Amino acid sequence: MTTIKEQLLLAIESTPEPILEQILDYLEYLKTRAIKPVTPSDTVPTKDGEPILHGSKGKDLLKFAGTWQGEDFEECLQLVYDTRSPAEF
Repeated sequence: MTTIKEQLLLAIESTPEPILEQILDYLEYLKTRAIKPVTPSDTVPTKDGEPILHGSKGKDLLKFAGTWQGEDFEECLQLVYDTRSPAEF
């Protein structure tokens, strides 16, 4: 019987490099979560049990339009396209 670690090592051997990058990122994320689990109070600030919504309107984000700094905009935008999930309504 093989262990989970052995199964992972076998799977890694035949996995393309781009997928390995994603796997490594996800593994590091999971390890971080194991150290400090995410709770609802960590993600959305609340007051008296109700969420505090700051800048909850799309127009509030317009103040940031055209303020990108750095030379990696196209790379970051491509990352968004590559990793976003389809919207479900």
